[in-house]
Amino acid sequence: MNIPASSPILLFDSGVGGLSVFAELNRLLPKAPVIYAADLAGLPYGNKTEAQIAARVTGLLGRMAERYKPRLICIACNTASTIALGMVRDVLEVPIVGTVPAIKPAASLTKTGVIGLLGTEATIRQHYVDNLEAEFASDKKLLRLAAPELVEAAEGKLRGRPVDMKVIEDAAEKLRAMPGGDEIDTLVLACTHFPLLGRELHEVFGEEVNLLHGAGGIARQIARLVEGQTFDRTAGRRAVMTGDPDDFRQLTKVLKVYGIDHIEQF
Repeated sequence: MNIPASSPILLFDSGVGGLSVFAELNRLLPKAPVIYAADLAGLPYGNKTEAQIAARVTGLLGRMAERYKPRLICIACNTASTIALGMVRDVLEVPIVGTVPAIKPAASLTKTGVIGLLGTEATIRQHYVDNLEAEFASDKKLLRLAAPELVEAAEGKLRGRPVDMKVIEDAAEKLRAMPGGDEIDTLVLACTHFPLLGRELHEVFGEEVNLLHGAGGIARQIARLVEGQTFDRTAGRRAVMTGDPDDFRQLTKVLKVYGIDHIEQF
């Protein structure tokens, strides 16, 4: 198939969490045209029903695929991936890369056998996560905690607001209060927003606790799928966002740090 050099990779997330994937992708494929798409109008996804998330993600990505003609779409959101990935693949004729919690590498890394998992409410209740645990961590103890407040904290941080450390301290206390929780040595960040709080999480959980997320692996998978393709990014890198323009204007400065010099409303 002849793919135009200007055809972008589309990275989709509910908010700014996918920037953790964008940073890795930018490092691996500095010449690739990339559109970062954030559904700020739908944020947060974690407190929505499976039906709401599936319908919203599938509908949005269908319209974005029609408008931007991407060579590949990455759903850089654990909640959207665990719920809507199969449906999106069924309806779009473009390669789709999803995001899954890093349970497999966590199971290999843990020394105590106790793994913490932080995610949204919608992510941690999915059978997809049950299946990952059964396949890769059946001989470990996986302690799951819904931490939707961390999504808000990450969004606020990238808008220049101070992080409320009590939110992170509360999450740590809840995990450690679970049976075996005081032995957690590996923490799976099952939301692409959470790596943006890496410094704060290390401060609370301790530097000795390994923080694992899938951004690097996702970027490597995208690079494998587009290997050998030609790129032309003369149009620059841009972000498209749903929602209130006043909201995403607050992100202009941080998006420029990531090399995104243009924002438009979708």
